[in-house]
Parts: sequence; C-alpha cells; structure tokens
Amino acid sequence: MDVVVTGGAGFIGSNLVRGLLGEGHRVRVVDDLSTGKLANLEGVQQDVRIDHEDVQDVAAMRRAMDGAETVFHLAALPSVTRSIEDPIRTNGVNVNGTLAVLVAARDAGVRRVVYASSSSIYGDVPRLPKHEGMAPAPRSPYAAAKLAAEAYCQSFTRVYGLETVSLRFFNVFGERQDPDSEYAAVIPRFGARMLAGERPVIFGDGGQSRDFTYIENAVRACMLAAKAGPAAVGEVMNVACGARTSLRDLVAMLNAILGTELEPEFAEPRPGDVRHSEASIDRAAQLLGYRPTVDVPGGLRSTVEWFTGALAVRP
Repeated sequence: MDVVVTGGAGFIGSNLVRGLLGEGHRVRVVDDLSTGKLANLEGVQQDVRIDHEDVQDVAAMRRAMDGAETVFHLAALPSVTRSIEDPIRTNGVNVNGTLAVLVAARDAGVRRVVYASSSSIYGDVPRLPKHEGMAPAPRSPYAAAKLAAEAYCQSFTRVYGLETVSLRFFNVFGERQDPDSEYAAVIPRFGARMLAGERPVIFGDGGQSRDFTYIENAVRACMLAAKAGPAAVGEVMNVACGARTSLRDLVAMLNAILGTELEPEFAEPRPGDVRHSEASIDRAAQLLGYRPTVDVPGGLRSTVEWFTGALAVRP
C-alpha cells in the first residue's frame, strides 16, 4: 500500500515510518524540517521518498499524495508554550496545514486520513479519566488549534466522504524525541539532565500527573486506525495507557533506572499547563482493537537505553 506520512521526520512520524516499512508499505515522507530532522530517518532514508514541503501548500500536498491510499497527518508545530508565544504560526501550521492536507487528500482520491490530535483539547477539566464524550476546554492556542483541526477532519468525512480518524495522543514519549529543543517534552528533558548528573526541573510542585504513552503504543494505534472498519470513520479517540504518573513519581522511576538519587528542582508553573491527565481508552479498544502493549516503566527503560546510546555518540 502507498502511504504518506506528513511530519515523517519528526519524533512520532519517524517511528511510524519504520513501523509501516516493517509491514511492507511504500512510504512517502512530507516534512519541511522546521522541527523534524533527517537524522531521525537514519537507516531508512533509502527506503522512503522524502518531499521537503510545507503542509500549508495545497499543490505540493496534491503531488505528494498522488496514488496514495492512506495519509497519516502528523505534521504540526508542537508545544503549548510555543503556541502562547506565537499563536499565529501555530494556527497556520496546525489548522491551515491540516485543511490543506484534507483538501489535497480529497482531490487525490485518498481513502483515509489518520490525524494526530492531542489530549490538550480537554483542558484542565477535573473529572478523570478523560473520555471523548466530555466537552473540550482548550487552555492554549495549541489545544484550540488541535480541536479545530479535528472538526475539519469530521466535516470532510460528512461533506466529502473522505474517511478520517482522529487520535488524541496523551504525552507520547520514547526514542527519537528531542531533548534539546527549548520546547522539549518532560521525559526527554528530565532524562537528558539526569543522564548528565543534573537535577531535573519541575514546573510546579510535582504533584501534577500525566498519562504517559510509550511510542510503540502510539505507532500501533496509527496503524490500527488505518485499517479499522467503518465504525471508526469520522470518530475521535484517545490513545494512551489509561493510567497516570505524577512528575515526582516519574523522577523516582528514572532514578531507579539510572541508579541515581537526584532530587528535582522546582520552578514556577507554566501558563496553559493542566494539572492532571488520564485517559479512558475504551473507545479505541472498541473501534480499533487498541490496547497498550508497553507500560510506562518498560517504556522508560527502553527510552533511557536509547538516549544513553544517542548521547554517547554526540560530537
């Protein structure tokens, strides 16, 4: 099957590319490399077609999708913090870019678009676990953009018959996640500092919790969404482990893996962050057959092992 992965040189995208190649698919990567890196595709570059294009360019997207059956739309400008600093650019890439991808997919005769959404759309609703029937309450421009893009996906299914499936990822972590970005996610940020013998920095009191989801689970959900039956079309669903871990407990788990005793430093909470996040994954189980296969401790061990090797070969 011919497939397109937008954002295929990014963290989730590059791992998905490897999964798709492993199943024998012909893969085209679309990435402008603004946040993705060709290094993430090391070892598989020769097996994929790479288009250096902006997802907001409809004509370029039509060319990239010519003859493709499935599009995995992962290209985005990530980070709540970045969206607060630059909401215009966040909206451009995450909303206008998604609209361009949908228009191009419609015009190219693509069968299905699998869209990577975000748990951030739920906001700081105190009720847990968070399920798809809850009213969205985005707290940041990033979350608002992700919600708008979901709505575009559903509207293209209703109006044009383009099959779409939206996956709300919860705090995905694992190999190839960039620890050096100023907008780095919490696990690579903690891991990089602790591997260097430095104390991790927690914004807030450390009691806040997240439903951390190992990358292998996210990749599997994407591939299941591409093959799911008609009941999944036009739907949104959570992809997570269905359990939450506090940031204090995360530091303790990393200390246990690394054999260290590094106490966290605490800083002021960041605007737009939510206090607790935990997903109900019942809908994904029902519609996709999704169940997490790697838990947080197992995922952390694999991630630390990969980062240890990656940091060791840095110049």
